[in-house]
Amino acid sequence: MTAPEPVTPPRFAAVGAGRMGRGIAIAFAYAGYRVALIDLRERTPEAWRRLHDEARAEIAGSLAGLARLGVVDAAQVDAIAARVELFDAGGAAAALAGAELVFEGVPETLAAKREAFARINAHCRPDAILTSTTSSILVTQIAEFVERPERFLNIHWLNPAYLIPVVELSHHAGTDPAVLARAKALMESIGKLPVVCGPTPGYIVPRLQALVMNEAARMIEEGAATAEEIDKATRFGLGLRFAALGVVEFIDFGGADILHHASREMSASIDAQRYRAPAILGRMMDEGRLGLKTGSGFYDYAGRDVGAYRADVLLRTLGMLRHAGLWQPPAERTRD
Repeated sequence: MTAPEPVTPPRFAAVGAGRMGRGIAIAFAYAGYRVALIDLRERTPEAWRRLHDEARAEIAGSLAGLARLGVVDAAQVDAIAARVELFDAGGAAAALAGAELVFEGVPETLAAKREAFARINAHCRPDAILTSTTSSILVTQIAEFVERPERFLNIHWLNPAYLIPVVELSHHAGTDPAVLARAKALMESIGKLPVVCGPTPGYIVPRLQALVMNEAARMIEEGAATAEEIDKATRFGLGLRFAALGVVEFIDFGGADILHHASREMSASIDAQRYRAPAILGRMMDEGRLGLKTGSGFYDYAGRDVGAYRADVLLRTLGMLRHAGLWQPPAERTRD
């Protein structure tokens, strides 16, 4: 059974009707756009109906969950869900024909990606931006499957896709800068916060968080701390600070020398390879670029009002404390 073809196909399409495709579809629908959710697999009518109903139920359930939390009016749920238009393999050509931005989200194998892009290449218009949502395959590998690869990049969403604002845009050497700029603008139009990286394994967020998560698991394995204590420390210590300051900004704020010395000590006491400081940190030490206190580090602070900047950092941190319910006013009187 093929979903009815709209008079004008949606501008946006998610290929792959699994969890990621559904999340992407919700994000666009929430922002007011019609979006095509496309299943490329040839299925029996019964199998397609099951998938269709399952996808509809998950989309409605996710929106209903937001309504229960008070961030969406319950009266809006049906209208938002209706902006997601589902298409089976038979309707894929019509759905893709009008899309200006396409997200491939089929299973994480090169064979599946190759097959999906063969279909996408055949039906998409020449100026459509084509992307993959892969979390594990380099953009350079998938670009080989794309006709006119200058219009291709990876766009990695963080789950839940309709909730987390950051999306990671990974481009290859042949990606047209105008395409990258257009992709960023389109993501911003639905309230996302695009960040850009080159063809690097793990993008930005997964590469950083894998290190933290593995180290947390090692600490439990070693008996250094319980899961509960580690989670308390990361939520209200590490996480709270990094919500107020970016990781690189944090290095500059405290000083590259602090990280340099801490890395040296932990390399000696824990693991030389895991805690070895990168060469760039050594060069910064040699050049006296220690961050805010020397006027330059990863960022340049020349001409900046340092006092105002420090006050802003404090304000951001206090905001996170208040949000977490951890800020306490001063005691009214001296305690014994």
